[in-house]
Amino acid sequence: MAEQTLDLRHLPKPAAYDELAEQIDAVLAGVDDPIAAMATVSCLVHHAFGHLWTGFYRVVEPDRLLRVGPYQGTLGCLDIAFGRGVCGTAAAERRTVVVEDVNEFPGHITCDARSRSEIVVPVVDRSGTLVAVFDVDSEYPGAFDDDDRAGLERLLGWFAR
Repeated sequence: MAEQTLDLRHLPKPAAYDELAEQIDAVLAGVDDPIAAMATVSCLVHHAFGHLWTGFYRVVEPDRLLRVGPYQGTLGCLDIAFGRGVCGTAAAERRTVVVEDVNEFPGHITCDARSRSEIVVPVVDRSGTLVAVFDVDSEYPGAFDDDDRAGLERLLGWFAR
């Protein structure tokens, strides 16, 4: 299981996230490199659900600036200020932000015009320090819900272990 990416779109979301959590734990067993983990998580989540864009924006200046990190998909924005767009809002407020329609989100930053909905989850390390946000974009409106919030928050808990 650890050597392949899984397509989990045929499963109900809670079951898909359970299976993905097992795979991520298996693949990252013994890994203590957060960048390698970010690259792996981006890849596995992206392929499991077939998203438009899946990846991390790393904190490069605490409380000021995020910079694109490991991701899957088309080009991402390189830098995002805290408080700007969905990623900057999630970072500044340290809370998961689910956006059903990006055109309705004040200050949304368009990195790919095909994006229609988005979820962004803060990522903290063992000390509780914000190290990144995890951003997932879909070309479909309303693609993300509470199952995605709970599932992604659980997966990203790996960074706090």
